Amino acid sequence: MVVASLFLLNLTPLSGGIKNFFHSLSAPLQEYLWVKGSALSGFFEIFSRVEEVKKENESLRKENENLLVEKMALGECKEENVSLRRALGLELQKDFVLLSANPIAKDVFADFIVVNKGSADGMVFDAPVVTDEKVLVGRVIEVYEHSSRIQLTTAKGNSFDVEIMDRDTYGLAEGQGNFNLMLKLVPRDKEIAEGDRVFTSLLGGNFPQGLLVGEVKGVKKADVTSFQEADITPAFNINFLENLFIITNFR
Repeated sequence: MVVASLFLLNLTPLSGGIKNFFHSLSAPLQEYLWVKGSALSGFFEIFSRVEEVKKENESLRKENENLLVEKMALGECKEENVSLRRALGLELQKDFVLLSANPIAKDVFADFIVVNKGSADGMVFDAPVVTDEKVLVGRVIEVYEHSSRIQLTTAKGNSFDVEIMDRDTYGLAEGQGNFNLMLKLVPRDKEIAEGDRVFTSLLGGNFPQGLLVGEVKGVKKADVTSFQEADITPAFNINFLENLFIITNFR
């Protein structure tokens, strides 16, 4: 009612003196209403700004998530490129046709891993699998459209011919399971020692020659046999396998 009276007062044709009198009386009230109105207007402005900030924060959060995904993808690409350059430096590409792949699953009880490349990518059954440092990891035993199963060299019952190049000595590497390898059928008269490096041999034709298998450990000689044995520490660590290369044309 008071506000309406003030409004009418400003519209009615009263003399300046009368208006001045009423303005003097109503000035405190008008000032109060102006302050309250401004405060109320500020409240709604702040409320509106809070909603804007929330939307901005949500947009920034999504942008940060996208940037994080891109950073991770770039990091993976960088690692693959470094690995590929290292493989090229070892001239793997000169000797073989290579297909790069990454592990996506592993079975620690059966000594095998699954990689993210399959028949659609050019994967080849029975192909050797190596690291960028020319370390033998295993071979392809099952090929699917977009993935493949790799049997590790340490798988139980798996065997292949090897040699200790520095000693011109040959033997047989045999998987024992649980990521263990043994060197067998080494003649007793051949000298082998801990730390000797074991490589794949051309004998048997299972793998290309010269791939690093591991190091000799714990040589065992028995008086009743013509051969000696030793443990082999694999040159790869299952927990750190990342970028692998499949040799698709070694035969």
